[in-house]
Amino acid sequence: MSEQITREDALTREGYRHACHIMLHGDSSAKLFGKIPIKHIVLMQMRFDGLLGFPGGLVNPSKETLEAGLSRELHEEVGVAVPVGVDNHVSTSLSPSCPQLITHFYIKKMTEAELKEIERAAVAAATDHGLEVLGMVRVPLYFLKNGGGLPYFLSHSFISNSRAQLLSALQRCGLLSQGELEKAVRQAEQMRRTHSGDPH
Repeated sequence: MSEQITREDALTREGYRHACHIMLHGDSSAKLFGKIPIKHIVLMQMRFDGLLGFPGGLVNPSKETLEAGLSRELHEEVGVAVPVGVDNHVSTSLSPSCPQLITHFYIKKMTEAELKEIERAAVAAATDHGLEVLGMVRVPLYFLKNGGGLPYFLSHSFISNSRAQLLSALQRCGLLSQGELEKAVRQAEQMRRTHSGDPH
């Protein structure tokens, strides 16, 4: 698990790099196959290394604020200038996988139309599309037979602590219940073991 620190503490630490990432989400009235409510749109992305993560990247706090840097990264990765404020900040932690890296996580709620515009721009206008970013993906927040939907999604490979960030953000925003999250994690672990050939 990553160690949580305050945003203020993070900015006083010498010799650390800072990475800012954001979960963009919103409500949706759409239905899968006309019957399964989508309820919410949550955007992540497929990275150049084949791992799933949130939009964002490295920010240099000596040259720009964390939020200005995150907005700049978003413009490069999704092709739209998304304003980010300190009020969107939810957590700061020492990276569990990279020494001397501090990760800052943000959440921003948007309208369905705004999120669809980001998805379009990510392909049509983003400078990083096809390079650092291979495409935006929506997180399926529903359950289908045999683990389809969220459990399958969680069984994929995520960069650093982004899977934990996703789960805590879904709970924080009330997009799924604690019971639904626990069920999804449990099913995803079963799938990972099955895929790896480990019977336990």
